[in-house]
Amino acid sequence: MAMGDPGGTPTRGRRAAPRSKKRAAGDPNLVQLLTPEGERIDSVIGPDGIEYRVDFTDEEYRGLYRDLVLVRKLDAEATALQRQGELGIWASLLGQEAAQVGSGRALRTQDMAFPTYREHGVLYCRGIDPIMPLGLFRGVDQGGWDPNEFKFNMYTIVIGAQTLHATGYAMGITMDGKTGTEDGEAVIAYFGDGATSQGDVNEAFVWAGVFNAPMVFFCQNNQYAISEPLERQTRIPLYQRAAGFGFPGIRVDGNDVLATYAVTRTALDNARHGQGPSLIEAYTYRMGAHTTSDDPTRYRIASEVEAWQAKDPIARVRAFLEKQQIADAAFFTEVDEQARRESVHLRERVLAMPNPEPVTMFDHVYPNGSPLLDEQRAQFSRYMESFEGSAH
Repeated sequence: MAMGDPGGTPTRGRRAAPRSKKRAAGDPNLVQLLTPEGERIDSVIGPDGIEYRVDFTDEEYRGLYRDLVLVRKLDAEATALQRQGELGIWASLLGQEAAQVGSGRALRTQDMAFPTYREHGVLYCRGIDPIMPLGLFRGVDQGGWDPNEFKFNMYTIVIGAQTLHATGYAMGITMDGKTGTEDGEAVIAYFGDGATSQGDVNEAFVWAGVFNAPMVFFCQNNQYAISEPLERQTRIPLYQRAAGFGFPGIRVDGNDVLATYAVTRTALDNARHGQGPSLIEAYTYRMGAHTTSDDPTRYRIASEVEAWQAKDPIARVRAFLEKQQIADAAFFTEVDEQARRESVHLRERVLAMPNPEPVTMFDHVYPNGSPLLDEQRAQFSRYMESFEGSAH
């Protein structure tokens, strides 16, 4: 883990030397603290007038790099498992590791997250066993983690639906008096650029804005809604849409784990103190397919992918660690070996998952069962038993 606790509270220790305080060259509306070349920017003033910075120890910088590498390796293993017929489908996060690890580590312990089906990095940061989503995509269970224990809701397949769930939850914690203090609760909802065209997302914006909900809407703009490019979704930058709903929006370099952390932590803290919702557009890129059922070569060109490869979120953190002599070759080797071991272990556990009995689909429909469900279970059991000893 990168920080001293699951919420990302910085710990004490030797800190990296201050870097340049100049803004990075490029889009003036894009908050960036670590350039693609690995140059550290001490602080920036965002277009919203807020100063963004991080204050990490060397150990925490190394921890962020470890998170990024492990998350990518586990994700790659899941993709390989699907290609080999061991998973039904998989939605890879390749290229979006910084957006997920940065925002995931910015969450405090009490904060609640509502993911889509791609937030494997945030799931990892919340301390959930990475085997959990693989059970879902293997078809042997429904995911299985306790959202209340980990403050991380179940994966949502319906595009944009989780933003309404998150907004309702956020309105509820306000009614419960859980906001307005430093230890107050905030809520974050993840979605992609394509989801901004969904009615559910826009309705969530309306309700969150009107009721001043302690919400952070976190849009991972990976440039494509399956095969539809961003220009088919919007005529203005996505973060600017927030103004129409009465709350602020900010665009962050989604391949910069430091800037993503700083922007998300600020937005969450504003929310928990009663300052209402905000929209973060994490400007990033999906390096792989939308899911394993997709072929991205049919709708994008190789040169575009190559241009984004030069902005790789892991490569820039490694370059920073090397330039500042925060990590040596032995550290990088050790991280790679840990990632290899954990990915092998993940594969072994997936292959060992038992196939569930069909009748178990009735087990968790209601917490205390129901007479109608019991009748349906009995009918289904008799139906399945009718095949025993037959040629079917």
